[in-house]
Amino acid sequence: MSLPDDAPYHAHIYFTPDRQSAAKELKGRFEAEPDIIFVGRVTQDKSGPHPLPQFEVHFRRKSLARVRELILASGSRALVHPLTEDDLADHTSLAEWFGEPLDLDLTTLDPPGMNKGIARFGSAA
Repeated sequence: MSLPDDAPYHAHIYFTPDRQSAAKELKGRFEAEPDIIFVGRVTQDKSGPHPLPQFEVHFRRKSLARVRELILASGSRALVHPLTEDDLADHTSLAEWFGEPLDLDLTTLDPPGMNKGIARFGSAA
């Protein structure tokens, strides 16, 4: 699937208690990037399909290379995916994992054609 440069994307940066300070440092780096649209709050528990604490980063496809670069440099575990009308595909077949993939709770995802992530792109949940 080829998406335009302005297509919306999410990155979910996961962490365990021993990696919390590294996650907060990476969060600060994302907040300093001029092309990052939104950096969400750090969750401390499971949230939606995400089984570990995490924070969310919203950006456009044109910033994907920079997002990858920051994730790889930090050694973080992350899920990066586009926001399309298919929430399940976004979190599975269209997703890119950094580090060991996690088993997501796919039952919490929106049905095809009803992706609420698109509506809240650039803002808090």
